[in-house]
Amino acid sequence: MQIQDIKNRFGIIGSSGSLDRALEIAQQVASTNLSVLITGESGVGKEVFSKIIHQLSARKHGPFIAVNCGAIPEGTIDSELFGHEKGAFTGASESRKGYFEGVNGGTIFLDEVADLPHQTQVRLLRVLETGEFIRVGSSKVQKTDVRVVAATNINMQDAIRKGKFREDLFYRLNTVPIRIPSLRERAEDIPLLFRKFAADFAETYKMPSIRLMPEAIEQIKAYAWPGNVRQLKNVAEQISVLEHDREIALPTLISYLPQIEASGPAMPILASGSESNASGGVFSDREVLYSILVEMRKELNDLKGVVYAILQQHPELASQLAEVGVRSGAQAADWNGQKTLPQAAESWENAFPEQDVALIPKERALANSAGSHSVEESLSLQEQEMELISKALKKHRGKRKNAARELGISERTLYRKIKEFGIKY
Repeated sequence: MQIQDIKNRFGIIGSSGSLDRALEIAQQVASTNLSVLITGESGVGKEVFSKIIHQLSARKHGPFIAVNCGAIPEGTIDSELFGHEKGAFTGASESRKGYFEGVNGGTIFLDEVADLPHQTQVRLLRVLETGEFIRVGSSKVQKTDVRVVAATNINMQDAIRKGKFREDLFYRLNTVPIRIPSLRERAEDIPLLFRKFAADFAETYKMPSIRLMPEAIEQIKAYAWPGNVRQLKNVAEQISVLEHDREIALPTLISYLPQIEASGPAMPILASGSESNASGGVFSDREVLYSILVEMRKELNDLKGVVYAILQQHPELASQLAEVGVRSGAQAADWNGQKTLPQAAESWENAFPEQDVALIPKERALANSAGSHSVEESLSLQEQEMELISKALKKHRGKRKNAARELGISERTLYRKIKEFGIKY
């Protein structure tokens, strides 16, 4: 069976090499009776791989059971796995088969196997080595033919060093290891998965499917996704149900992402999650960048004023600067003697076209032809926001939805800004 056929059969989406390699190993080991240890972060789909191994094996017509070892209390897990006799402990009113007895001839998936108590680990090792087990409260040895597939999301070597897991059991389980890559390791698959989940929820809830805007697509590829596929599916469902607008812009997506630092170059929100803007909301990545750029331009403008003042007091420095070839940036002030100071300042300003940075205050620091120097700057973000919002509303004839889309914010945020600034349109 081809890898793509396996993906189609089990609903696996993605084309990354690491995912394909994990599927290839699962397919190869399925036809054997070897124990398999599946590792990977929480939410990557370890149980799906256990089902693939079972369904592609000769045991596919036998029973399959998934057991979460971390969800069973320590006092009862031996009884759950290996069964017990009547009267073995308080409340044991009758004999009971355990999972290893009931799944004879099939496959048992032990999820979070590292959470097993030490005594249970000893019992499990015996089953793996000899196929034998003893019910709790009994002395009779029983045989079982069960294929064990285990999984964990922790570092097993660390658990062994700390004495929390038996080394001999680890090597017995780890006969064939399969590592499933995290979602951030196969970022190219994230938009495909989101689109699939969105389509599924649209069908389930009888509504149009949501669609991510280009900036939002880049954000989901850059986000860390600590909960992996499970978290991505959860976010897709929340947005599908709660958002009225079917085209999801970046600010809307960010509002559904937990406040943690992303692993990629984009910044969904501040890592601390504690800073807020004047409206009481959390700063978005765009607002943070705007603030940084505003400060940079202010400092550069102040520097130009200082340099100009020094040159006014010491004209001889201009010729000295020309000699050493001082330049300010790629196409900044040219001090080769062919440009006057005002021309050089104008050239420096042209190196930073304002249309490239939205909401950056307009400022000039140019000397007039008589040699006088003036600095005009407007560094109020609120004024710039008001101006842009007014222009957008005017352009779209008061239609808030279209204006919000052009500004890259939600309609709710735009409405709040209009009320806050008292904008008339």
